[in-house]
Amino acid sequence: MRFRRHERDEPEINLIPFIDVLLVVLIFLMLSTSYSKFTELQISLPVADAERVRDRPREIIVAVSADGRYAVNRQLIDGRSPEILAQAMTAASGGSPEAIVIVSADAAAAHQSVINVMDAARRAGLAKLTFATQTNPGGSPAASPAR
Repeated sequence: MRFRRHERDEPEINLIPFIDVLLVVLIFLMLSTSYSKFTELQISLPVADAERVRDRPREIIVAVSADGRYAVNRQLIDGRSPEILAQAMTAASGGSPEAIVIVSADAAAAHQSVINVMDAARRAGLAKLTFATQTNPGGSPAASPAR
């Protein structure tokens, strides 16, 4: 009897699953990478005519102190509930739903105090809300729109 010697087959490496995994990783990296070159663009902003006064709707400035007290248009509010604050904001707006609420909160103010201002604005029917911020510690406050 003659026995045949079995030749060993060379193992094949299937590259298709490997390529699929690499493509998925590549897509993930492309989507999650932040491109720093876009933040380094030099932009020249347009110049506006500073002498022209634009028509602005009524503004309501709500100040929030570090200890949670409120002032609407520089008048201290007695109480800290959203209902009392909403009444003061309604009175300050004069019934105009186009009034803009500017929240000027202390950096150490509690998160709940700012949420109470937002809730009071909703109850008063005031949909436009911005937050006052400072660009630098010694700079003047500027309003930044909430989105």
